[in-house]
Amino acid sequence: AAEPWPENAALYQQLKEEQILLSDNASSLAVQAFLQMCNLPIRVICRANAEYMSPSGKVPFIHVGNQVVSELGPIVQFVKAKGHSLSDGLDEVQKAEMKAYMELVNNMLLTAELYLQWCDDVTVEEITYPRYGSPYPWPLNRILSYQKQWEVRRKMKAIGWAGKTLEQVLEDVDQCCHALSQRLGTQPYFFNKQPTELDALVFGHLFTILTTQLITDELSEKVKNYSNLTAFCRRIEQQYFEGHEKDSSTIAAPSSKRSLLR
Repeated sequence: AAEPWPENAALYQQLKEEQILLSDNASSLAVQAFLQMCNLPIRVICRANAEYMSPSGKVPFIHVGNQVVSELGPIVQFVKAKGHSLSDGLDEVQKAEMKAYMELVNNMLLTAELYLQWCDDVTVEEITYPRYGSPYPWPLNRILSYQKQWEVRRKMKAIGWAGKTLEQVLEDVDQCCHALSQRLGTQPYFFNKQPTELDALVFGHLFTILTTQLITDELSEKVKNYSNLTAFCRRIEQQYFEGHEKDSSTIAAPSSKRSLLR
């Protein structure tokens, strides 16, 4: 824990331009935003097999010294053990509230992204299969895609999302955005003047939704209905990503509409 943060710390994710999907890109960007907010340098390394390299089977994961840690929650705990925290200034009630909103984002936005990728037939055929299987030859590309789809659809069934229509999923996204917009209000961050893990998580998902080209714009339109959320994304992009080395951020999201700064 006493060791300083190494210069060669690395974050691993799938290939940026041709492979990574919306949900994984959002999760990766959330971790990058968190580390930028902690002022901890990280190098982004793209690998076709990043998902299989990860100890949890999920991306992103970071390699720091001799430690490998995957996903935002465990990474936050790991960074805290090294003496860096964004939420130390919050009281117990605020910390509980922050965790509740992070659960909301994971339960609604992340689940909606997975649903869209693996349960919406048009998106599956036109985007998910070609991207997910892109590094692999036929028939391995299809076999791996089918395996992943089966895994995600089994999860959707377990949490009661399998029977939902796309319209119902988009309505869930809208409700989540409404709750986030209400909590943010006119503040620069969710807990006033300083960013926390919640800000990093929300930015990762909303920015990726806003900048990723999908079959339709229905998902991004739900976010655009809330001007304070889009302004929040622009603010974090400017403060933590603009002017940084191009290879150290995934602001260029896959099949992307690129930056929000226009």
